[in-house]
Amino acid sequence: MERRAPLASLDDFSFISYYSPAAGKKGPGGGGEPFSSPLLKKNGHGANGGGGGRRHESLPENNDNFENLAKYNASRKLRPLIKVPRDRFNIVYLILIIHGVGTLMPWNMFITAKAYFVDYKLSKGYTGTESEYANNFMPYLGFASQIPNVFFNWLNIFIQIGGSLKTRIVWSIVVEVILFIFTIVLAMLDTSAFPGLFFWMTMGSVVIINMAGGIFQNSVYGIAAKLDYSGAVVLGSNISGTFTSIINLISLATAPSERTAAIYYFITALFILLTCFDTYFALPLNKFYRYHELMSAKEQESKRSVGHVGQKTPYMAILKKCFPQCINVFLVFFVTLTIFPTVHSDIQMVDSNFIIPAKYFVGVTCFLTFNFFAMVGNMIPALVQWPGPKYLWIAVVLRFLFIPFFILCNYQPLGHDRVFLPDFMFGDWTYWIGGVLLGLTSGYFSSLSMMYCPRTVENEHAPIAGMFAAAFLITGIFAGINFSILIPKFVSTVQL
Repeated sequence: MERRAPLASLDDFSFISYYSPAAGKKGPGGGGEPFSSPLLKKNGHGANGGGGGRRHESLPENNDNFENLAKYNASRKLRPLIKVPRDRFNIVYLILIIHGVGTLMPWNMFITAKAYFVDYKLSKGYTGTESEYANNFMPYLGFASQIPNVFFNWLNIFIQIGGSLKTRIVWSIVVEVILFIFTIVLAMLDTSAFPGLFFWMTMGSVVIINMAGGIFQNSVYGIAAKLDYSGAVVLGSNISGTFTSIINLISLATAPSERTAAIYYFITALFILLTCFDTYFALPLNKFYRYHELMSAKEQESKRSVGHVGQKTPYMAILKKCFPQCINVFLVFFVTLTIFPTVHSDIQMVDSNFIIPAKYFVGVTCFLTFNFFAMVGNMIPALVQWPGPKYLWIAVVLRFLFIPFFILCNYQPLGHDRVFLPDFMFGDWTYWIGGVLLGLTSGYFSSLSMMYCPRTVENEHAPIAGMFAAAFLITGIFAGINFSILIPKFVSTVQL
């Protein structure tokens, strides 16, 4: 991997050194072929000095020459040896972390708010009648959330969804903001007389908000790729679940009622999305961001000019090579989503004197524990990558043991009378440790398999392999969510 040049701000562009790819072949003294920028000659600046491989050229410090420099550098494929704009105070990196948090905010907000939807808005105590809406809320929520993602991720492999990144990001955030306002209004209204309408309005908003969220996420990754800051978005995505779980616990602890807690909770999501909206418009003001945007645009133009467009992509050949790792990705998320959140969040406290109060038991042992340790697991591959690609499948298959493990905890599915009652059942501490391992292995093995997948193909096909991995990831989530619907039926019909 080519080492990047030291980064600096536009204010430091008093002179720039360039290295010519022809260095060592031509020119006096064994240096490269002398050259000077036509953009700078136009401004009255030429080449200095004799025949080494390097030439110093003065650059007037104004934005026109800044843009010309970026375009000229990309078009000549020259590598700056001194001073290009740097990300001062890591502002752009921090902005992309915030956007990473925002990309998964809709999914995390809705699944973590189970107490509000199931135990309050759709409960018998609030509506006055027993209904299937509360029992089916979590499976339906997962289905409604992931259907748009499955569709758009597979479509995007074969048909590159175009459009300006600016338009896609702005409108996707606007749609999410409007729908979160709608969700807050529903929280304020008395919906006890029409629980069915409330249920289906919520599901409809979940479908639309996740469509917008998918577009937002893909677009943010597109921006990050130009800056080599994809890690910032991944980090933000990992933080999102933990952040949401903490906000949920704070809302429950400080609000006088479930209704008020939900309002505070969803207003927090609104604040994060508005922060994403504002910071996106701050990006073009940053010299580091502008420089890399211009470089990327020129490189794309260069590729089009040499005939990269129109070549057929060997999709089946790529899939054949990366298929084992794609299956690993699928199975990791299938097992995880079979358990979390539907089964995991229905496990009740065994010991009333347990260290965590009953009010916070699910919030801490399920949502906070899983999200925090999944985040930790995602970070471990930066230090350790074991097992290797050849044997990763063994660890992935062993994770299927989590399914019977959680069934053997105090799993009490809402709306089902459990008849599957083994003589042995795991206690609270064992269940909590299992939750830690579920999150840790989910984050670790998903990161490993996603990293290994593009390495199985040639560099030029790595992006397509990555897209296949992402599509298998979403499909694994979708399959796991749907399979989780069978678990309550199993424990309520199978007797020992």
